[in-house]
Formats: sequence, structure tokens, C-alpha cells
Amino acid sequence: MRVLIVDDEALARSRLRRLLVEMTPAPEAVQEAANVPEALHALASAAALGQAFDVLLLDIHMPGPSGMDLARQLQTLPPAGPAVVFVTAHPEHALSAFEVNAADYLTKPVRRERLAAALHKVRLVAHARALQSAPSPAEADPDADTLLITDRGRTERVRLAEVLYFKSELKYVTVRTATHEYLWSGSLNDLEARFAKRYLRVHRNALVAPAAIRCLEKAYDIDDSDGWQLRLFGIGDVLLVSRRQLPVVRALLANKNGLRAGD
Repeated sequence: MRVLIVDDEALARSRLRRLLVEMTPAPEAVQEAANVPEALHALASAAALGQAFDVLLLDIHMPGPSGMDLARQLQTLPPAGPAVVFVTAHPEHALSAFEVNAADYLTKPVRRERLAAALHKVRLVAHARALQSAPSPAEADPDADTLLITDRGRTERVRLAEVLYFKSELKYVTVRTATHEYLWSGSLNDLEARFAKRYLRVHRNALVAPAAIRCLEKAYDIDDSDGWQLRLFGIGDVLLVSRRQLPVVRALLANKNGLRAGD
């Protein structure tokens, strides 16, 4: 991760830099700008070198153009532009921040844990965008597009294009298509490693095909869902969404035509 700190106060920039370099893993690069013109110059220089920033830690009140002005300008860039995390002493601007699609809003003094959580959210959103834009894998392995399942003396190849989700169930993984449900004697982590370009982790026990997601909704009647669940096209099953994975699911829905999140 490449980070640009934009703040007119040198002490604030120094503190953020210290928090960043002490993280595990630490960002690949951390640069600083004292105002919006310096930030724009840094952004352009990095892009020209093929080393674009992934996230801006952006103050709001600065001499000259404000951080909010810069955030609005960044909205004209492609979706793959840098994420914005506001870092400010003024909590009253939170609503305006999310109107410009800020990834997060931190108030000074920033706690290490809160900054780490904001950067984790940025990584999740970036992963969702990459997953959505990635083409279907064209691997040399002839078995790359199928999963071999043996059950009750019958061995069958199940096409991954038909699998809506994988869900861990005790010692087995449920493999769900629109018409069948299979049990596979393997690990969900193994499936995630093999098919990371095809499936999105939404909970510790579930991977889902992004194209299968119909909507994200509140799960008022399920105690252990962290409050959210997914409904899928073609089947009545619901999948729980963990609080940790909620930002990546929201990002996927926001960038996918025809998909809607519940209120």
C-alpha cells in the first residue's frame, strides 16, 4: 500500500507517519504534502512513474483549497484512483465526507487501532474492485473450471460456473448450484486459495460467486450474523455477512449494475 498524508500541520503528518511505519505490515511507501497543490503534484508525479497512491490520509481544513475540495476533484478520476480517508479535528463534516465516497473518517488524535481498521477497509474495497474487474481465469490446468466431488460411490465433475456458493459445514463444505447441493470433503480455505479470482469471502464459513448476489439486507432475526445477510439469484438460501467483510460486499454492490443493498 502506498499512502499520501495531506495535512498543513507538520506535527500531525509526523504522527501519522509514525503510526504507519509501526504497522504490520507497514505501507510500501509514505509521502507527505502540506496542502492541496502539493498533494496534486505528488499524485501526478506518482502516476507518471506507475506508482500511484492507494490511499490519501486527508485533512479537511487547510490554507487554500480544502481537503473536501481535493476529494471532490478526485471523484472525476477513474474508480481505481486513490481511496480517501479523512483525518480531521472536526467531526461535524462526517456526512459531507461520505457524500464524496470517503472510505473512512477519523478524528484527531487518531488511535493506532482505528487507523489500521481504516486501511484494512481500503484493502477490502480494492480487493472487491479487482475481483469484479478480473476476467474469468483461463488456466492451463484442464481441471481449473471444475471441482471433482465424490459422494456415496458417485464421482462427478461440477462446473464452477454453476456454483453459487461454498459453505463450510462441520467436516464438509456444501457446494451449492441453482439445482443441486453437494458435499465436498475438503477445506474452505483450500477452495479460497484455488479459486480466489472467482469467489468472494463473505463470512468465515462462506465463499460466494459475486455474480450470484441479488441483494444485501439486514438480518434482524439471525443472532450471529452481525446484522447482515445476502440473498442470491435463483435460490432461497441466505448467507451471513461478517462485520469484517461487510465493506467489501458493499463495495461490490455499489459497483455492480443491477445489484442493490438493503436499507
